[in-house]
Amino acid sequence: MRRGFLALGDSYTIGEGVPEDDRWPVQLAARLRARGIAIDAPRIIAKTGWTTDELDAGIDAAHAAEPIPSDHALVSLLIGVNNQYRGRPLAEYETQFASLLERAIGFAGGEPGRVIVLSIPDWGVTPFGAQSGRDRAQIAAQLDAFNAAAKRIAEARGARFVDITPISREHGGEPAMLAGDKAHPSAALYALWVEAAVAMAIPGAKG
Repeated sequence: MRRGFLALGDSYTIGEGVPEDDRWPVQLAARLRARGIAIDAPRIIAKTGWTTDELDAGIDAAHAAEPIPSDHALVSLLIGVNNQYRGRPLAEYETQFASLLERAIGFAGGEPGRVIVLSIPDWGVTPFGAQSGRDRAQIAAQLDAFNAAAKRIAEARGARFVDITPISREHGGEPAMLAGDKAHPSAALYALWVEAAVAMAIPGAKG
């Protein structure tokens, strides 16, 4: 029976500013196990600051160091905030995201239903965003465009799309929902993401 869980992403997946057990993929695996679904602790391939192309290169490096199996029960993909932050083009994101999604599906044994894509949270609502000097309405609009592209590509391939952006906008400015850098989520906000993701993670995992 498949048990592997591979989590691909950037600072949100590595859990910048929180202990390892508070990272959202670790919380998700624990939640699934509590519901009787056998799943291993996640192997996380993610780094703060990574863009889509950097994640692609990071996967290559991780695979060279320790081969990544192609029979995971679950693969997650959350990437793109740094593309938007650095002003990279939407068209480039679409192309590179589609390629990453294909890699994710490959790691799930070619079964897109075992892949979950999380939307990019809105960093503009955080204190960091407020102090950045950037137009927060523009940040939101750009992230909406990136997320619309990711959703379209994911759903066309049969992957499961989890929209956590509204959660980030509702709670992302609350002190208890932020890590110490006032930019990244705390364990409490990640737990809300998990609430949204758990029902989509594996068929039959509702609740």
